Amino acid sequence: MNQKLKEKIVESLSAVLPITIIVFAIGVLLVPIEVGILVMFLAGAVMLIIGMGFFQLGAEIAMTPLGEGIGVTISKKPRLSVMLLIMFFMGIIITMSEPDLQVLADQVPSIPNRVLIWTVAVGVGFFLALAVLRIYLQVDLSHILIGLYAVLIVFSFLVPKDFIAVAFDSGGVTTGPMTVPFIMATGMGLSSVRGDKNAANDSFGLVALSSVGPVLAVLVLGCFYKPTEAVYSIGELADVVTTQDVVREFLTGLPIYLHDVWISFIPVFGVFLIFQLSSHYFKMRQITKLLIGFAYTYIGLVLFLCGVHVGFAPVGSFLGKELALLEQRWVLVPIGVLIGYFIVKAEPAIQVLNRQVAAATDGAIPAGSMNLCLSGGVSISIGLAMLRVLTGIPIRWILLPGYLAALVLSRLVPKMFVGIAFDSGGVASGPMTTTFLLPLSIGACEALGGNLMTDAFGVVALVALTPLIAVQIMGLLYQMRQRKAEKQLESEKQPDTTLNDMYEFEEEKQDDTIS
Repeated sequence: MNQKLKEKIVESLSAVLPITIIVFAIGVLLVPIEVGILVMFLAGAVMLIIGMGFFQLGAEIAMTPLGEGIGVTISKKPRLSVMLLIMFFMGIIITMSEPDLQVLADQVPSIPNRVLIWTVAVGVGFFLALAVLRIYLQVDLSHILIGLYAVLIVFSFLVPKDFIAVAFDSGGVTTGPMTVPFIMATGMGLSSVRGDKNAANDSFGLVALSSVGPVLAVLVLGCFYKPTEAVYSIGELADVVTTQDVVREFLTGLPIYLHDVWISFIPVFGVFLIFQLSSHYFKMRQITKLLIGFAYTYIGLVLFLCGVHVGFAPVGSFLGKELALLEQRWVLVPIGVLIGYFIVKAEPAIQVLNRQVAAATDGAIPAGSMNLCLSGGVSISIGLAMLRVLTGIPIRWILLPGYLAALVLSRLVPKMFVGIAFDSGGVASGPMTTTFLLPLSIGACEALGGNLMTDAFGVVALVALTPLIAVQIMGLLYQMRQRKAEKQLESEKQPDTTLNDMYEFEEEKQDDTIS
């Protein structure tokens, strides 16, 4: 086996294993789960681990160099309008290739799928162009975010309350495993050409602004469509008795994801071909490496999506229903906190973000610190989501003060942390959130007879919110440590005045004695 691939699979194992252990523990201690269902879940976990390993290596070999190459090339274009137009269409193409967007579109039948997908894609494209314009003009990211989130808050009071959670969820699903590696690498490529002291700070923030676009676009769409008939369909638990039944279920699902991911890959591969034919940026050896990377990414996404949809999503819904029916239903909250802490590490795009943050900061923000920070934030998110399911707290009561706190912090922390924080919010809400945590929330909501649109949806939005606050708090601590280190360094450089005074006193004393 390729040594690099082996390392990635081992990383994936360490990320997915805790979730698997938690589900087994729930099955033993709280909710009896049939052996066949546990085997389905375990098979899904194995596919997920292998898929994550292939995907991470593929993104490293192909998606990241392609994004950086496009960023470097378009930044050298003489006309700003040409650069913005390219990024607008790039945003549309990449967004339409995101598998999670199709999942969201299927859940809102009152809006035609094509209308919702095109609305979200155009929103991402427009705001990706805006993000590039910000880098070009070197505008402070926090100023733009404050203005945009103020607009979102105003619009949230103009649309039906049933639409708010879906709109904010859409911002999370569009920044998934296909878009994040490409968009972040493009930002790195764009800023690297500048070479000034703020280049590293401005390399982050593209995902943040790209996440705002679909939320605003879907809120505007909500003024014309009423999603009161929206439903969420989760795959029913398969009737599995033998290992042959388990294999049959996965073999039935595998062709679906082979097709879906291939359809998603066509636009991305088309971008690569057009870029290469027009710029001749990559040499033949690099092209071969990129093609291998695309193959790894494709295999990884197929295995990952098949594993989470066939093995994870039905089990998530089942656990949500059974836990909500317990006499001690409040146990949903601490279980949500526990699952949230570990599940974020299983998001494939998180590792891409962590590596790029470590590279951009020269190791000052290691991957371990980012993982710990994101895990803490997402655990709070899922705890709040479960609390909403049990109590029916309106999502506005959490989102509005949460974003207000995040925007206030954006004026206090170093600029780099603002971009990293708002990028991490979109990255954390990936496939694992939509295919395990959302079914968990919906299963619990159905068991309690709640309103799916107001009480269950919004998990993705909450997962996208708390990392903004958690990472910026880490930024404040980092800033305090840095200032303390600078003061200590200055004090070490200064001469020891106490010793000097003592020597002067001794000399004066000797002079007095002689005289």
